[in-house]
Amino acid sequence: MKLNIKNTIKAFFFMVAVLAQVKCSTSNDTVENPPVDPPVVNPPVVVTNDVDFWLTKSDQTALLAKQSGTLGFGTTSNSFTNIEVIDSQKYQTIDGFGYTLTGGSADVINNLTPVKKSDLLKELFGTGENSIGISYLRISIGASDLNASPFTYDDLATGETDLDLAKFSLEKDKNGVIALLKEILAINPKIPILATPWTAPLWMKDKDSFIGGKLQPKYYDVYAKYFVKYIQAMKAEGITIDAVTPQNEPLHDGNNPSMYMSAAEQTVFIKANLGPALKAANLTTKIIAYDHNCDNPNYPKAILADADAFPFVDGSAFHLYAGDISALLNVYNAYPTKNIYFTEQWTSSTGDFGGDLKWHVRNVIIGSMRNYSKNALEWNLANDGAFKPHTDGGCSMCKGALTITSSENFQRNVAYYIIAHASKFVPMGSVRIQSNSSGDLQNVAFITPSGSKVLIVENDGSANQTFNIKYNGKWVTTSLDGGSVGTYIWK
Repeated sequence: MKLNIKNTIKAFFFMVAVLAQVKCSTSNDTVENPPVDPPVVNPPVVVTNDVDFWLTKSDQTALLAKQSGTLGFGTTSNSFTNIEVIDSQKYQTIDGFGYTLTGGSADVINNLTPVKKSDLLKELFGTGENSIGISYLRISIGASDLNASPFTYDDLATGETDLDLAKFSLEKDKNGVIALLKEILAINPKIPILATPWTAPLWMKDKDSFIGGKLQPKYYDVYAKYFVKYIQAMKAEGITIDAVTPQNEPLHDGNNPSMYMSAAEQTVFIKANLGPALKAANLTTKIIAYDHNCDNPNYPKAILADADAFPFVDGSAFHLYAGDISALLNVYNAYPTKNIYFTEQWTSSTGDFGGDLKWHVRNVIIGSMRNYSKNALEWNLANDGAFKPHTDGGCSMCKGALTITSSENFQRNVAYYIIAHASKFVPMGSVRIQSNSSGDLQNVAFITPSGSKVLIVENDGSANQTFNIKYNGKWVTTSLDGGSVGTYIWK
């Protein structure tokens, strides 16, 4: 019995020792190998693309190319330059961007095969992803110097007159400009068309020549009726003329064709003849004065200063072969109820792509818009590889926005991209809004009828610049190489 008790006690202490070892072992394991909690996974930061960016570089490695990078608005501070866009401050409404559709342009485009021409016209005047949305055209009343030969719509033998305009005819343009305009209007029926004569019929002039000379005062009235007849005849063809200027480059009488018209002469013609004639015919076609260089803002101001001419004049038109683009603002400030237009600037056959891109976007697009122009037009839409057709003595170095190289092929030149950076994104009815200029970063901003904001920026320097586009208290950071042009679009 004593032996059993002794064995029982020994067994008890043995079990206690074993249990103590187990507890100690478990305790040590807990310290050395704690259970692992599942990792905390934060959701990824999603940066949305808020701004579309289209780029053209001066070295042509990017040509109106949509960029794939992400531009998202944020508030992370940096030290870069700000271009701030403020859409509550509005300026002029925009009529459009485009070219002069010369007779020569029509001839070479009409030489394309039907399929190729149709595709080209959709690219130029359509509104799709692959179109550039040209939204304004200028045409000549009769021939310009970029026709194969000079003519008017009432040409007579020397010594003859046609006071009733019985021999007036659009026939010389029927298969050219008029036929092509009908195809364009089928794509964009609302495109405004500005019409400009390079000369009156020779029998009305004091010089029997297409080059130079003046309109004789005794023919002022019949010449006004010539405009009326032209507008009505074009309307019968299904083409509405939105506006006319009395004379292309009235102070340049050495072109073929051309005609000199002083400010005093144009004032009289508008107030006593052209304005009353359009009114009597119940035509709403606008009269736009001047249509010449920025070095003489006193010319349109003299017309607008005449109390009788003033009511007939919608505004003033400018070119920039001389003077400074600020002349537009000079005239606007003097007569802020009258409109401003920029109607012509050529690129040369000897020009450099990068140099022309910078100068024209800075002046023709950004400069004209910041100085209250309602439109911006480059000169010639198209010509052939020899920069033809043109008249004898007409411009032999004018490079079209397009070069038509064969019935199946064409190339896009610098003027194509100059206009496209605006026309593709800023449709008719857009309004210029406030944006600050900043050093070499020349820019202009718009709000479109759909509410999109558009900012066109040209880096006028030689080095890359990083900058912010600031809007409603947030900004995106982007950059442009020297000489490059960017168009930025956001909602």
